[in-house]
Amino acid sequence: MNKRVEDQIIEFIKERNWEQFHTPKNLSIAIGAEVGELLECFQWKTDKEIDDMIDTNDTQAVADEIADIYTYLISLCRSMNINLDEAVINKLGKNNQKYPVEKSFGNSKKYTEL
Repeated sequence: MNKRVEDQIIEFIKERNWEQFHTPKNLSIAIGAEVGELLECFQWKTDKEIDDMIDTNDTQAVADEIADIYTYLISLCRSMNINLDEAVINKLGKNNQKYPVEKSFGNSKKYTEL
């Protein structure tokens, strides 16, 4: 993770005295709300419309919602003393066990169905 970005997020929150509101519960709810806003960027669009959005680089609204999710995710990890990089690496190891290449290559089934 880019510490410079994480430091900027933390500084932004501290400058506004928002740490008092950044409980794990509140941050989890905020992440869910932002995911809903991300989904709205795609709601009712056809695959062609989404491809056109990508081709014309009209992705700012999507980028903004992803940034909001990332910001809250960083804050949630910080509030729960979770190292995000370590958590991702650990989860990738678990997923590697659940989804061995020889069973999951080109397959979208859940690991319980492989």
